[in-house]
Amino acid sequence: MKAGGISIHAVDVAEGRVAAGLGVVLRRLAPEAALIGEGKIGANGVFDHPSVRGEGITAGTYEVTFAIGDFLRAGGREAAFLDLVPFRFEVRHPGEHYHLPFKFTPYGFSLFRGA
Repeated sequence: MKAGGISIHAVDVAEGRVAAGLGVVLRRLAPEAALIGEGKIGANGVFDHPSVRGEGITAGTYEVTFAIGDFLRAGGREAAFLDLVPFRFEVRHPGEHYHLPFKFTPYGFSLFRGA
């Protein structure tokens, strides 16, 4: 397991491929609000950001938001159900790595702390 950081991996399971281009915003909500990073999932399915290596990560409440509606529309697909998908979680031990595998379709998603 990696030391520290938050990594995000996204897969569009309806299409059977990584979600390259999916917009991601990572924020700390408490104890002190801060924008940690924003950008897009890369061609390898990973959000490549210094937060992966622990930069800016402290104990607290975090929220990652995925722009599924924009992603679907950019690919010529209908965004009829999901639009923005926020997910809140706690980082209690900043020295541990928090991996978030995000798997979705236009109608649902799975997100958990992975290894």
